[in-house]
Amino acid sequence: MATASALPQPGAAQPARSSTVIALLRLEGLAVALLTAALYARAGASWWLFAALWIAPDLSLLGYLASPCRGARIYNAFHTYLLPGLLALVALLAHAQGLLIPVALIWANHIAIDRMLGYGLKYAEGFSYTHLGRIGKKNA
Repeated sequence: MATASALPQPGAAQPARSSTVIALLRLEGLAVALLTAALYARAGASWWLFAALWIAPDLSLLGYLASPCRGARIYNAFHTYLLPGLLALVALLAHAQGLLIPVALIWANHIAIDRMLGYGLKYAEGFSYTHLGRIGKKNA
């Protein structure tokens, strides 16, 4: 496990990222986005609901008003598949009819599109430092 001193500093040169790894992670995002959209269509929920809730996970960006560290933590909590996956699991185990499955699919679709576009999980150094590389900086 890396120590805090071993982590790259924001101004330091970043190691080159494999373009193959980045491409695979983005294609993975595309695959999840297509799957969640197809499952949403089969669920028969309203596409108006999809449009209305799709941007909701980005409200977590408001955490950046407190600090980059807090913003990253809040953003990451709402941009991992863990919470929508748990929501879907609870809905399936409870045989819940209604909005739980559609909301979980919308949420997962949002995360997948973000990954496809290169918006990864954030580091405390700032919004542009992600697990997929720096936003706005060409990853080679």
